[in-house]
Amino acid sequence: MRIGAELISEERMKQIVKHGFTGEHHFNHPEWYENGQLIRASQILLTKTIDSERIKKYHLFPKNWDAEWFQNLCDRPYKERMIISGALIAAELDRLNHIDK
Repeated sequence: MRIGAELISEERMKQIVKHGFTGEHHFNHPEWYENGQLIRASQILLTKTIDSERIKKYHLFPKNWDAEWFQNLCDRPYKERMIISGALIAAELDRLNHIDK
């Protein structure tokens, strides 16, 4: 059985390898990632019971993110959303590390 940190690390690597969501990518796309959008997404995913219709209706998903893509994340089981949430926090750290270079 893998520990939580391993699960989060694996998810973060998937974000990087499969989707190209590196710290540099996040830095180069402020329209998607500035102003805490990764943290906002992380917080939404940590909500135990997500009201998907409310998220759509009030555009509660992160600014400029694809609504369907984010909805897919919201529809996943809570444990999986927790792992993704942790990886999004790691992604924000990667973005900040790129800024500090």
